[in-house]
Amino acid sequence: MDRSMFLSLALASLLVGVVSAGDWNILNQLKGLGSSSSQNVAVSSAIKTNLKGYCESWRINVEVNNIRNFDVVPQECVSHIEDYMTSSQYKDDVARAVDEVILHFGSMCCSKSKCDGMDAWIFDIDDTLLSTIPYHKKNGFFGGEKLNSTKFEDWIKKTNAPSVPHMKKLYHEIREKGIKIFLISSRKEYLRSATVDNLIQAGYYGWSNLMLRGLEDEQKEVKQYKSEKRTWLTSLGYRVWGVMGDQWSSFAGCPLPKRTFKLPNSIYYVA
Repeated sequence: MDRSMFLSLALASLLVGVVSAGDWNILNQLKGLGSSSSQNVAVSSAIKTNLKGYCESWRINVEVNNIRNFDVVPQECVSHIEDYMTSSQYKDDVARAVDEVILHFGSMCCSKSKCDGMDAWIFDIDDTLLSTIPYHKKNGFFGGEKLNSTKFEDWIKKTNAPSVPHMKKLYHEIREKGIKIFLISSRKEYLRSATVDNLIQAGYYGWSNLMLRGLEDEQKEVKQYKSEKRTWLTSLGYRVWGVMGDQWSSFAGCPLPKRTFKLPNSIYYVA
């Protein structure tokens, strides 16, 4: 084995070891690399392989709620997150979640002919019923920058958000079973008109209540606000059979629903 090949393999092996370190960051690894073509081929290959693994691991740990309260997606992983959120795999993952909701129906005692009107289901809105992916595509964010709330709310007002894949069908299956649908969103109250218009344009209708954050809620964490809304519903006698959202804050706190179903979304974290 010649000297250059040995050095290339050694550098690649070293990089693999660095990948496992807690402070690994591809931006740091790229600094100071030499210009030797054979060396760069080996190192670039190792970087590409291990970067994909690192970013996918980061995304999975966000989804299982191990990584919390992040402000932005690591810069080296933004393109990976974009690739996933715009892929057929994302759509397939949503479809599997929808399948699990439908299976959950089999354990429910309520049928349309027997319902007493007090069976309830809760949906979040953003990236649960309505997709924000077009916003990120247009602005090139996908978590790489902190969300500009003013710009994002201006986009909401345009009422162009499409439905999340497979969710419209699920929404109407639940509604047609005689279960009352409640929408609990962290959107602000002044966006009610735009939100209603967008939901209807995207094919959602027939909900029992749309709850948005009023002035009294704006200083609360989202998890507290949503927990309080569930408490209010149960105080009225509703049986909450399930909650579906894309953020863990949709499920946190009491009272606990019978089941929770999370859709994938590692673009941002809402506490």
